[in-house]
Amino acid sequence: MFDPDRGWRLHPQVAVRPEPFGALLYHFGTRKLSFVKNRTLLTVVRSLDEHPDAHAACRAAGVDDSGQGPYLHALGALADSRMLIPKEAQ
Repeated sequence: MFDPDRGWRLHPQVAVRPEPFGALLYHFGTRKLSFVKNRTLLTVVRSLDEHPDAHAACRAAGVDDSGQGPYLHALGALADSRMLIPKEAQ
């Protein structure tokens, strides 16, 4: 379950391919493909490992607390599909 107060990172088997609309994420382990639908969300996803939690990653990408809802929802979907994992997970 996605908890935005935890630290997150991309799964090591996920490749990120930037696109004009955002990015494609491909998980080599599960063979799943996910779309990141805007460049700000891509910035958040790429910087998750540099921040203590998802809220801080959103803030660093310029998303204030009141606007984080859609971003946290998208991060939750990526966590559900194992594109993102908790920082302490291997």
